[in-house]
Amino acid sequence: MELAERIAALVAPSLEALGYDLVRVLLQGRQNLTLQIMAERRDLAPMTVDDCAGISRALSALLDVEDPIASGYTLEVSSPGIDRPLTRPGDYERFAGFDAKLETGRPLDGRKRFRGKVLGLAAGGDEVRLRLDDGEELLVPLADVKSAKLILTDELLALARNQQEQ
Repeated sequence: MELAERIAALVAPSLEALGYDLVRVLLQGRQNLTLQIMAERRDLAPMTVDDCAGISRALSALLDVEDPIASGYTLEVSSPGIDRPLTRPGDYERFAGFDAKLETGRPLDGRKRFRGKVLGLAAGGDEVRLRLDDGEELLVPLADVKSAKLILTDELLALARNQQEQ
């Protein structure tokens, strides 16, 4: 298990206890290492600066005790934002109907990068359904998804506005 996965397994229960879901753990940099913890509220309300500060305090204490990273690092806690990454199977269902960019770890139909409308998961839940810009529907095995991210569109902005008003 790689370090980011170990850290995710370590922090996820604490986040859940605080009322948040883990979206992503990302380690960046070589000399100045940054540990990014991306979380969202379980009630799906917009994240605030106070949310991020509370998470940072709680996880700092946990990470100090468990010490999973041998060298020094900077902890960065953030929300996924509007044009968020799609990291969990449920994200593809939740954001069905929105445009996304998706990159695979191996070529599918001769390419690794795709752009289109997310249609959710295929029956069985192990493949992402994506309607490409040319109208073709593509099934991408979740295991092959290297990265996926929503594309900022008027529809996505409208969703964010509606969530803030609630």
